[in-house]
Amino acid sequence: MVEKESKNRRLSINEWESEAGGVIEKKAFDYIARGSGEESTLRANREAFSQYQISHRVLRDVSKVDTSLKLLGHTLPSPVLFAPIGVQAIAHPEGELASSRAAASMDLPFITSTVSSYSMEEVAAQMGETPRWFQLYYAGNELVAESMIKRAESAGYSAIVLTVDTPIMGFRESDQINNYSPIGEGIGSGNYFSDPVFQNLLGKPISEDKESALKKQLELFENPSLTWEAIDRIRQYTDLPILLKGVVHPEDAKLALQYKVDGLVVSNHGGRQLDHGVATLDVLEEICNVVDGEIPVLIDSGIRRGGDIFKALALGASAVLIGRPFMYGLALDGEEGARKAVQQILKEFEVSMALAGTATIGDIKKTFLVRKK
Repeated sequence: MVEKESKNRRLSINEWESEAGGVIEKKAFDYIARGSGEESTLRANREAFSQYQISHRVLRDVSKVDTSLKLLGHTLPSPVLFAPIGVQAIAHPEGELASSRAAASMDLPFITSTVSSYSMEEVAAQMGETPRWFQLYYAGNELVAESMIKRAESAGYSAIVLTVDTPIMGFRESDQINNYSPIGEGIGSGNYFSDPVFQNLLGKPISEDKESALKKQLELFENPSLTWEAIDRIRQYTDLPILLKGVVHPEDAKLALQYKVDGLVVSNHGGRQLDHGVATLDVLEEICNVVDGEIPVLIDSGIRRGGDIFKALALGASAVLIGRPFMYGLALDGEEGARKAVQQILKEFEVSMALAGTATIGDIKKTFLVRKK
């Protein structure tokens, strides 16, 4: 009875996190929740949002609040996407199958990770006509990279999100302490093991020699020689829009425009890569100024509440990616938990809009923000 009440009562996002830590293995929870090094970047992401206060307007008609927007040709009910998170089966056996269904039930785009526990085709089958994007770790083997991209297009994904902040893995102390690598254990092999080109690189079938297959996946996963020319190669394989995820420097935003990418995701990988890195919110406005409306700029890393979404949009973001909160919901209650966690944040966002005096996304401007002194 106590467990049932705990699952059904409304939780704050902090409570989602705390309770999730009690239902999955500690090493799995640490993998989801913790950051790199001494977690300076992880903390900076949250602290950056706390540096802004919302200065509300009054006597404005907010009887109908419209959170919808257009993004890359799709009309979305809210400026929120499910961030690409790999190895989701460490939180719940159904992993991405459950979280993608949660996204589809809300008509929100889901971004499938290269290192998802289930294949991109299996995830796509959960979503019907709901928009879905494929997050690409550009493999160290060109033929495997090409295969992944073409599979995504065939499976109905409508954009490629190239992650560019992971030439090598960050130093994640908690994983070192726990001696834990879910990718190394094969929990993030859904796309690799189902890929015919990857299979052809192996000496034996995966069923006969899984250890060698995992070794090959890890060998291809990190790609420190990747450069801007990868964008041109992706264009040879697909006509899908290309977004770069992991941009935090304005000079890289300028280069992105030169290479004619279709969007940016301002991200520091949730504080899981470079420690002592800049908070995404702190660089968002400058990057938006560089882009000057030519392409959409999205943001992730540190978004936990509806007010965070409001602040990000006020500083120029087109939309936000939410990651850890839906993972905590997934850990607690599968598809329903992932949906409830995001719905709670969206409800907070709608309330924030109304109380700030903004009835539409277009009403949200920087003039509503005051930075703490």
